[in-house]
Amino acid sequence: MNKIDLKHDKAFILISLFVLFALSLFVQSAFSSKHSLLLIIGAALGYALLHAAFGFSSAWRNFIRTQHSRGFRSHILLISLTSILFFPLIGQLFPDIQTSAALAPVSVSVLVGAFLFGIGMQLGSGCGSGTLYTVGGGHVNMLITLSFFIIGATIGSVHLPWWLTLPSAGKISIIETFGWLPSLVSQLVVLSLIYLALKQIEQRRHGHVQPLLSKESSRPFLDTFLFGPWPLWWAVIVLTLLNLTTLLIAGHPWTITFAFGLWGTKVWQAVGGDISGWHYWSQGYPAAALNQSLLNDTTSLMDIGLVVGAVLAASLAGSFAPDKKVSRQLILVSVIGGLLLGYGARLAFGCNIGGLLAGMATGSLHGWLWLVAGFSGATTGVYLRIWMKMDKPLRSSE
Repeated sequence: MNKIDLKHDKAFILISLFVLFALSLFVQSAFSSKHSLLLIIGAALGYALLHAAFGFSSAWRNFIRTQHSRGFRSHILLISLTSILFFPLIGQLFPDIQTSAALAPVSVSVLVGAFLFGIGMQLGSGCGSGTLYTVGGGHVNMLITLSFFIIGATIGSVHLPWWLTLPSAGKISIIETFGWLPSLVSQLVVLSLIYLALKQIEQRRHGHVQPLLSKESSRPFLDTFLFGPWPLWWAVIVLTLLNLTTLLIAGHPWTITFAFGLWGTKVWQAVGGDISGWHYWSQGYPAAALNQSLLNDTTSLMDIGLVVGAVLAASLAGSFAPDKKVSRQLILVSVIGGLLLGYGARLAFGCNIGGLLAGMATGSLHGWLWLVAGFSGATTGVYLRIWMKMDKPLRSSE
Protein backbone atom coordinates (compact mmCIF):
# COMPACT_ATOMS: atom_id res chain seq x y z
CA MET A 1 0.00 0.00 0.00
CA ASN A 2 1.53 3.30 -1.10
CA LYS A 3 -1.03 5.70 0.21
CA ILE A 4 -3.06 6.18 3.34
CA ASP A 5 -6.63 5.12 2.57
CA LEU A 6 -7.84 3.25 5.66
CA LYS A 7 -9.40 4.96 8.65
CA HIS A 8 -7.66 2.75 11.18
CA ASP A 9 -4.28 3.54 9.59
CA LYS A 10 -4.94 7.24 9.91
CA ALA A 11 -5.98 6.76 13.51
CA PHE A 12 -2.81 4.85 14.41
CA ILE A 13 -0.68 7.41 12.59
CA LEU A 14 -2.21 10.20 14.65
CA ILE A 15 -2.02 8.20 17.87
CA SER A 16 1.64 7.29 17.41
CA LEU A 17 2.57 10.88 16.53
CA PHE A 18 0.64 12.20 19.53
CA VAL A 19 2.26 9.67 21.91
CA LEU A 20 5.72 10.50 20.59
CA PHE A 21 5.11 14.26 20.84
CA ALA A 22 3.53 14.13 24.31
CA LEU A 23 6.12 11.73 25.73
CA SER A 24 9.02 13.76 24.35
CA LEU A 25 7.63 16.91 25.97
CA PHE A 26 7.14 15.09 29.26
CA VAL A 27 10.64 13.61 29.48
CA GLN A 28 12.15 16.93 28.44
CA SER A 29 10.29 18.65 31.26
CA ALA A 30 10.85 15.89 33.82
CA PHE A 31 14.46 15.05 32.98
CA SER A 32 16.33 16.77 30.14
CA SER A 33 16.45 17.58 26.45
CA LYS A 34 18.84 14.64 26.09
CA HIS A 35 16.08 12.26 27.14
CA SER A 36 13.72 13.77 24.61
CA LEU A 37 16.29 13.43 21.83
CA LEU A 38 17.01 9.79 22.72
CA LEU A 39 13.29 9.00 22.63
CA ILE A 40 13.07 10.49 19.13
CA ILE A 41 16.19 8.59 18.03
CA GLY A 42 14.59 5.39 19.30
CA ALA A 43 11.47 6.17 17.26
CA ALA A 44 13.60 6.80 14.17
CA LEU A 45 15.32 3.45 14.70
CA GLY A 46 11.97 1.66 14.90
CA TYR A 47 10.75 3.49 11.79
CA ALA A 48 13.81 2.44 9.79
CA LEU A 49 13.85 -1.14 11.07
CA LEU A 50 10.22 -1.78 10.15
CA HIS A 51 10.29 -0.09 6.74
CA ALA A 52 13.38 -2.09 5.76
CA ALA A 53 12.29 -5.27 7.59
CA PHE A 54 15.85 -5.20 8.93
CA GLY A 55 16.39 -8.09 11.31
CA PHE A 56 18.99 -10.67 12.18
CA SER A 57 16.75 -13.68 12.78
CA SER A 58 15.23 -14.06 9.32
CA ALA A 59 18.42 -13.00 7.53
CA TRP A 60 20.52 -15.62 9.31
CA ARG A 61 17.85 -18.28 8.82
CA ASN A 62 17.64 -17.45 5.13
CA PHE A 63 21.39 -17.82 4.74
CA ILE A 64 21.53 -21.08 6.69
CA ARG A 65 18.66 -22.58 4.70
CA THR A 66 19.24 -21.20 1.20
CA GLN A 67 22.67 -19.51 1.22
CA HIS A 68 21.09 -16.26 0.09
CA SER A 69 23.35 -13.79 1.90
CA ARG A 70 21.97 -10.34 1.18
CA GLY A 71 20.56 -9.82 4.68
CA PHE A 72 23.65 -11.24 6.37
CA ARG A 73 25.90 -9.06 4.22
CA SER A 74 23.90 -6.00 5.26
CA HIS A 75 24.79 -6.82 8.89
CA ILE A 76 28.49 -7.04 8.02
CA LEU A 77 28.24 -3.70 6.24
CA LEU A 78 26.45 -2.17 9.24
CA ILE A 79 29.17 -3.38 11.62
CA SER A 80 31.89 -2.11 9.27
CA LEU A 81 30.45 1.39 8.81
CA THR A 82 29.69 1.72 12.51
CA SER A 83 33.24 0.64 13.37
CA ILE A 84 34.68 3.27 11.03
CA LEU A 85 32.77 5.98 12.91
CA PHE A 86 33.16 4.55 16.41
CA PHE A 87 36.80 3.45 16.63
CA PRO A 88 38.28 6.98 16.44
CA LEU A 89 35.85 8.19 19.12
CA ILE A 90 36.45 5.25 21.45
CA GLY A 91 40.19 5.62 20.82
CA GLN A 92 40.05 9.25 22.00
CA LEU A 93 41.08 10.79 18.70
CA PHE A 94 38.85 13.66 19.83
CA PRO A 95 39.57 13.98 23.58
CA ASP A 96 36.74 16.43 24.18
CA ILE A 97 34.16 13.83 23.12
CA GLN A 98 33.62 11.39 25.98
CA THR A 99 32.29 7.99 24.94
CA SER A 100 32.38 4.51 26.45
CA ALA A 101 32.85 1.16 24.76
CA ALA A 102 30.47 -1.77 25.18
CA LEU A 103 33.11 -3.90 26.88
CA ALA A 104 32.24 -7.33 28.25
CA PRO A 105 34.35 -10.34 29.21
CA VAL A 106 35.46 -12.98 26.74
CA SER A 107 33.94 -15.71 28.84
CA VAL A 108 31.93 -18.89 29.13
CA SER A 109 28.99 -16.70 30.07
CA VAL A 110 29.09 -14.86 26.74
CA LEU A 111 29.70 -18.09 24.81
CA VAL A 112 26.70 -19.87 26.33
CA GLY A 113 24.50 -16.78 26.38
CA ALA A 114 25.01 -15.90 22.72
CA PHE A 115 24.46 -19.55 21.72
CA LEU A 116 21.16 -19.65 23.63
CA PHE A 117 20.19 -16.30 22.15
CA GLY A 118 20.86 -17.64 18.65
CA ILE A 119 18.49 -20.55 19.27
CA GLY A 120 15.92 -18.17 20.73
CA MET A 121 16.16 -15.94 17.66
CA GLN A 122 14.95 -18.78 15.48
CA LEU A 123 12.29 -20.19 17.79
CA GLY A 124 11.00 -16.78 18.79
CA SER A 125 11.28 -15.45 15.21
CA GLY A 126 13.00 -12.28 16.33
CA CYS A 127 16.14 -10.74 17.78
CA GLY A 128 16.43 -7.87 20.24
CA SER A 129 15.56 -5.11 17.79
CA GLY A 130 13.38 -7.39 15.65
CA THR A 131 11.12 -8.34 18.54
CA LEU A 132 10.43 -4.70 19.37
CA TYR A 133 9.76 -3.47 15.86
CA THR A 134 7.52 -6.42 14.99
CA VAL A 135 5.54 -5.82 18.18
CA GLY A 136 5.14 -2.27 16.90
CA GLY A 137 3.97 -3.74 13.60
CA GLY A 138 1.09 -5.47 15.35
CA HIS A 139 2.30 -9.09 15.53
CA VAL A 140 0.58 -10.67 18.53
CA ASN A 141 2.92 -13.68 18.67
CA MET A 142 5.85 -11.29 19.04
CA LEU A 143 4.12 -9.72 22.03
CA ILE A 144 4.22 -13.21 23.58
CA THR A 145 7.91 -13.49 22.66
CA LEU A 146 8.61 -10.06 24.19
CA SER A 147 6.78 -10.92 27.41
CA PHE A 148 8.89 -14.04 27.94
CA PHE A 149 11.98 -12.19 26.68
CA ILE A 150 11.47 -9.93 29.71
CA ILE A 151 10.99 -12.91 32.04
CA GLY A 152 14.08 -14.64 30.65
CA ALA A 153 16.18 -11.49 31.04
CA THR A 154 15.03 -11.10 34.63
CA ILE A 155 15.92 -14.70 35.49
CA GLY A 156 19.23 -14.28 33.69
CA SER A 157 20.09 -11.24 35.80
CA VAL A 158 19.52 -13.32 38.95
CA HIS A 159 21.75 -16.14 37.68
CA LEU A 160 24.46 -13.96 36.12
CA PRO A 161 26.72 -13.79 39.21
CA TRP A 162 27.10 -17.58 39.13
CA TRP A 163 27.90 -17.59 35.42
CA LEU A 164 30.59 -14.99 36.04
CA THR A 165 32.41 -17.44 38.30
CA LEU A 166 33.11 -19.65 35.25
CA PRO A 167 36.30 -19.27 33.16
CA SER A 168 36.86 -15.86 31.65
CA ALA A 169 39.67 -14.00 29.92
CA GLY A 170 38.28 -10.72 31.18
CA LYS A 171 37.37 -7.64 29.18
CA ILE A 172 39.64 -7.22 26.16
CA SER A 173 39.60 -4.04 24.10
CA ILE A 174 41.52 -4.32 20.85
CA ILE A 175 41.53 -0.52 20.68
CA GLU A 176 43.31 -0.23 24.04
CA THR A 177 45.65 -3.08 23.12
CA PHE A 178 46.69 -2.07 19.61
CA GLY A 179 45.45 1.48 19.09
CA TRP A 180 42.31 2.51 17.26
CA LEU A 181 43.74 2.74 13.72
CA PRO A 182 45.55 -0.64 13.55
CA SER A 183 42.53 -2.23 15.25
CA LEU A 184 40.12 -0.66 12.78
CA VAL A 185 42.15 -1.74 9.76
CA SER A 186 42.43 -5.29 11.09
CA GLN A 187 38.73 -5.50 11.86
CA LEU A 188 37.75 -4.16 8.44
CA VAL A 189 40.02 -6.68 6.73
CA VAL A 190 38.40 -9.59 8.59
CA LEU A 191 34.89 -8.23 7.99
CA SER A 192 35.70 -7.80 4.29
CA LEU A 193 36.83 -11.42 4.09
CA ILE A 194 33.59 -12.54 5.73
CA TYR A 195 31.60 -10.40 3.29
CA LEU A 196 33.43 -11.89 0.30
CA ALA A 197 33.02 -15.41 1.68
CA LEU A 198 29.27 -14.90 2.00
CA LYS A 199 29.11 -13.72 -1.60
CA GLN A 200 31.18 -16.68 -2.75
CA ILE A 201 28.93 -19.17 -0.97
CA GLU A 202 25.84 -17.61 -2.55
CA GLN A 203 27.50 -17.51 -6.00
CA ARG A 204 28.49 -21.17 -5.76
CA ARG A 205 24.96 -22.20 -4.69
CA HIS A 206 22.87 -20.08 -7.05
CA GLY A 207 25.16 -18.94 -9.85
CA HIS A 208 24.57 -15.29 -8.99
CA VAL A 209 24.58 -12.95 -5.99
CA GLN A 210 21.65 -10.78 -4.97
CA PRO A 211 22.93 -7.19 -5.01
CA LEU A 212 22.88 -5.21 -1.79
CA LEU A 213 23.57 -1.69 -3.03
CA SER A 214 20.93 -1.56 -5.73
CA LYS A 215 17.98 0.67 -6.43
CA GLU A 216 15.02 -1.52 -5.63
CA SER A 217 12.19 0.81 -6.60
CA SER A 218 11.44 3.40 -9.26
CA ARG A 219 9.04 5.20 -6.93
CA PRO A 220 9.83 8.75 -5.79
CA PHE A 221 12.17 9.04 -2.82
CA LEU A 222 9.61 10.69 -0.52
CA ASP A 223 6.97 8.09 -1.35
CA THR A 224 9.38 5.26 -0.47
CA PHE A 225 10.64 7.05 2.63
CA LEU A 226 7.15 7.55 4.02
CA PHE A 227 5.38 4.37 3.02
CA GLY A 228 8.22 1.85 2.48
CA PRO A 229 9.51 -0.66 1.84
CA TRP A 230 13.07 0.61 2.11
CA PRO A 231 16.08 -0.91 0.37
CA LEU A 232 18.36 -2.63 2.86
CA TRP A 233 21.21 -0.21 2.18
CA TRP A 234 19.00 2.69 3.29
CA ALA A 235 18.57 0.98 6.64
CA VAL A 236 22.31 0.30 6.94
CA ILE A 237 23.13 4.00 6.49
CA VAL A 238 20.31 5.29 8.70
CA LEU A 239 21.00 2.80 11.51
CA THR A 240 24.71 3.66 11.41
CA LEU A 241 24.05 7.38 11.70
CA LEU A 242 21.43 6.96 14.43
CA ASN A 243 23.79 4.72 16.39
CA LEU A 244 26.49 7.38 16.09
CA THR A 245 24.02 10.00 17.30
CA THR A 246 23.17 7.77 20.27
CA LEU A 247 26.86 7.39 21.12
CA LEU A 248 27.40 11.15 21.03
CA ILE A 249 24.31 12.03 23.06
CA ALA A 250 24.08 9.12 25.52
CA GLY A 251 27.83 8.50 25.71
CA HIS A 252 27.37 4.80 24.90
CA PRO A 253 26.22 2.80 21.85
CA TRP A 254 22.64 1.76 21.13
CA THR A 255 21.53 -1.06 23.44
CA ILE A 256 18.22 -2.83 23.97
CA THR A 257 17.97 -5.71 26.41
CA PHE A 258 19.17 -4.22 29.70
CA ALA A 259 15.73 -2.60 29.84
CA PHE A 260 13.95 -5.95 29.70
CA GLY A 261 15.55 -7.23 32.87
CA LEU A 262 14.87 -3.87 34.50
CA TRP A 263 11.18 -4.02 33.55
CA GLY A 264 10.84 -7.58 34.82
CA THR A 265 12.53 -6.78 38.12
CA LYS A 266 10.36 -3.70 38.65
CA VAL A 267 7.22 -5.76 37.98
CA TRP A 268 8.41 -8.43 40.45
CA GLN A 269 8.96 -5.72 43.05
CA ALA A 270 5.55 -4.21 42.33
CA VAL A 271 3.75 -7.49 43.04
CA GLY A 272 5.60 -7.92 46.33
CA GLY A 273 8.50 -10.08 45.16
CA ASP A 274 11.68 -10.12 47.25
CA ILE A 275 14.82 -9.05 45.35
CA SER A 276 17.09 -8.62 48.36
CA GLY A 277 19.17 -11.61 47.23
CA TRP A 278 19.46 -10.46 43.62
CA HIS A 279 23.08 -9.31 43.56
CA TYR A 280 22.97 -7.89 40.02
CA TRP A 281 20.44 -5.24 41.05
CA SER A 282 22.13 -4.30 44.31
CA GLN A 283 24.95 -2.09 43.06
CA GLY A 284 26.21 0.17 40.30
CA TYR A 285 24.08 1.32 37.40
CA PRO A 286 21.50 -1.52 37.70
CA ALA A 287 20.73 -0.47 41.28
CA ALA A 288 20.48 3.19 40.26
CA ALA A 289 18.16 2.34 37.34
CA LEU A 290 15.98 0.19 39.57
CA ASN A 291 15.44 3.06 42.00
CA GLN A 292 14.39 5.64 39.43
CA SER A 293 11.73 6.11 36.78
CA LEU A 294 11.87 3.89 33.70
CA LEU A 295 11.76 7.03 31.61
CA ASN A 296 15.03 8.13 33.18
CA ASP A 297 16.73 4.98 31.86
CA THR A 298 18.00 5.71 28.35
CA THR A 299 17.69 2.11 27.16
CA SER A 300 14.06 1.86 28.29
CA LEU A 301 13.30 5.23 26.76
CA MET A 302 14.78 4.28 23.39
CA ASP A 303 13.00 0.90 23.43
CA ILE A 304 9.68 2.64 23.99
CA GLY A 305 10.48 5.07 21.18
CA LEU A 306 11.43 2.17 18.91
CA VAL A 307 8.01 0.55 19.33
CA VAL A 308 6.20 3.85 18.72
CA GLY A 309 8.30 4.50 15.61
CA ALA A 310 7.49 1.02 14.31
CA VAL A 311 3.76 1.60 14.89
CA LEU A 312 4.04 4.81 12.87
CA ALA A 313 5.90 3.09 10.03
CA ALA A 314 3.48 0.15 9.93
CA SER A 315 0.51 2.51 9.91
CA LEU A 316 1.97 4.56 7.06
CA ALA A 317 2.61 1.35 5.13
CA GLY A 318 -0.93 0.18 5.79
CA SER A 319 0.39 -2.99 7.38
CA PHE A 320 -0.57 -2.47 11.02
CA ALA A 321 -2.97 -5.36 11.50
CA PRO A 322 -2.74 -7.38 14.72
CA ASP A 323 -3.05 -11.13 14.22
CA LYS A 324 -6.52 -12.38 15.10
CA LYS A 325 -5.49 -15.96 15.76
CA VAL A 326 -2.25 -17.47 17.03
CA SER A 327 -1.78 -21.24 16.94
CA ARG A 328 -0.91 -23.22 20.06
CA GLN A 329 2.39 -24.29 18.52
CA LEU A 330 3.29 -20.69 17.77
CA ILE A 331 2.46 -19.70 21.34
CA LEU A 332 4.65 -22.52 22.68
CA VAL A 333 7.69 -21.71 20.54
CA SER A 334 7.23 -17.99 21.23
CA VAL A 335 7.37 -18.73 24.97
CA ILE A 336 10.47 -20.93 24.64
CA GLY A 337 12.13 -18.55 22.19
CA GLY A 338 11.44 -15.54 24.39
CA LEU A 339 12.89 -17.21 27.47
CA LEU A 340 16.05 -18.20 25.59
CA LEU A 341 16.38 -14.72 24.10
CA GLY A 342 16.13 -13.01 27.46
CA TYR A 343 18.27 -15.43 29.41
CA GLY A 344 20.89 -15.58 26.67
CA ALA A 345 21.04 -11.81 26.25
CA ARG A 346 21.72 -11.27 29.94
CA LEU A 347 24.48 -13.91 30.04
CA ALA A 348 26.01 -12.51 26.83
CA PHE A 349 25.90 -8.87 28.02
CA GLY A 350 23.49 -7.90 25.28
CA CYS A 351 21.62 -9.06 22.23
CA ASN A 352 22.53 -8.76 18.56
CA ILE A 353 22.56 -4.97 19.05
CA GLY A 354 24.04 -4.37 22.50
CA GLY A 355 26.30 -7.43 22.49
CA LEU A 356 27.22 -8.08 18.86
CA LEU A 357 26.96 -4.74 17.06
CA ALA A 358 27.91 -2.48 19.97
CA GLY A 359 30.67 -4.84 21.11
CA MET A 360 32.33 -5.22 17.73
CA ALA A 361 31.86 -1.57 16.75
CA THR A 362 33.58 -0.37 19.94
CA GLY A 363 36.49 -2.81 19.78
CA SER A 364 35.42 -5.33 22.42
CA LEU A 365 36.73 -8.80 21.60
CA HIS A 366 33.64 -10.37 23.16
CA GLY A 367 31.66 -9.11 20.16
CA TRP A 368 33.50 -11.56 17.91
CA LEU A 369 32.81 -14.39 20.34
CA TRP A 370 29.16 -13.32 20.31
CA LEU A 371 29.06 -13.51 16.50
CA VAL A 372 30.48 -17.04 16.36
CA ALA A 373 28.39 -18.38 19.25
CA GLY A 374 25.24 -16.58 18.17
CA PHE A 375 25.42 -17.85 14.60
CA SER A 376 26.11 -21.38 15.87
CA GLY A 377 23.02 -21.10 18.06
CA ALA A 378 20.98 -19.81 15.13
CA THR A 379 22.06 -22.81 13.04
CA THR A 380 20.94 -25.10 15.86
CA GLY A 381 17.67 -23.17 16.04
CA VAL A 382 17.03 -23.65 12.32
CA TYR A 383 17.32 -27.43 12.74
CA LEU A 384 15.07 -27.29 15.80
CA ARG A 385 12.45 -25.47 13.72
CA ILE A 386 12.62 -28.31 11.20
CA TRP A 387 12.37 -30.93 13.96
CA MET A 388 9.33 -29.12 15.39
CA LYS A 389 7.82 -29.03 11.87
CA MET A 390 7.77 -25.25 11.80
CA ASP A 391 9.79 -25.30 8.55
CA LYS A 392 10.33 -27.73 5.72
CA PRO A 393 13.47 -29.89 5.74
CA LEU A 394 16.57 -28.52 4.07
CA ARG A 395 16.92 -29.52 0.45
CA SER A 396 19.75 -28.93 -1.98
CA SER A 397 17.30 -27.49 -4.49
CA GLU A 398 15.79 -25.03 -1.99
